[in-house]
Amino acid sequence: MKKENWTTANIPDLSGKVIIVTGGNSGLGYESVKAFAEKGAEVILATRSIEKGETAKQQIGNVKGKIVIMQLDLMDFASVKSFADNFSKKYTRLDVLLNNAGIMTTPYFLTKDGLEAQNGTNHFGHFALTGQLFNLIKNTPDSRVVNVSSMAHKQGKMDFGNLLFENGKGYSPIKSYGRSKLLNLLFTYELQRKIEAAKINSIAVAAHPGVSNTNLARFLEDKLIFKILKPMMMPFMQSQDMGALPQIRASVDLNVKGSEYYGPDGFNEMKGFPVLVQSNAASHNAEDARKLWEISEKITGVSFL
Repeated sequence: MKKENWTTANIPDLSGKVIIVTGGNSGLGYESVKAFAEKGAEVILATRSIEKGETAKQQIGNVKGKIVIMQLDLMDFASVKSFADNFSKKYTRLDVLLNNAGIMTTPYFLTKDGLEAQNGTNHFGHFALTGQLFNLIKNTPDSRVVNVSSMAHKQGKMDFGNLLFENGKGYSPIKSYGRSKLLNLLFTYELQRKIEAAKINSIAVAAHPGVSNTNLARFLEDKLIFKILKPMMMPFMQSQDMGALPQIRASVDLNVKGSEYYGPDGFNEMKGFPVLVQSNAASHNAEDARKLWEISEKITGVSFL
């Protein structure tokens, strides 16, 4: 029997659903906003730049649903709180929180709250956001939180003695990125455990895009090695609309279950159609996940569940 490839044609009608996509103005986020809005959802395109959000909305054009631009800077806990407060005043439900935004392989720098930027943005900003929206999530039946990880989680190593590369100690762009993507998965699985323990009608799931041709690698583009390797990598890369399919499926497929992880079905999960995949053993370390949760509450000042 021929396997059926999951595409945007498989997205159910989303009329009446409210979905937040962080980093919705470009790349995988843009494709996700477009796909959800075309199927009737009211999609909040959360972005640091209102101007870029408006440009993205214009590029998407007319949709069956609605696209609402809201300002969100995940590098600033005050901005995260302001976003959550504003959203909670306007909406009484949240069907999907797609934690898509991220930065990759940047030079060492700090967020507004003094955290190493990749882990500060990719994990701690999203932890704070999820926590401050969780009342709405838990009160919306069949809601879900979707965290976007990466194959790079396999390079991630936990070091609770120097989790945030204090003063740049031990920092390398790829080491930090890999750790941030491992944190995304530890957070997802611990969130699902807590949801189940509290008997809440929600799920936490994760996805990764394989190797997608987006602007996420912009910090690498000037490096000679990247210029040499990119043409060789192109046959293994996929378009951003294909790269977005795993997170879109994780967000809306009615058969998705908590703690599942979606990625491409091709060679080494680099490209292809979205299927259920497995993350590594380190991402399932329950003790590390519990510890990370406690540290995340302390750093963000946000407690939930």
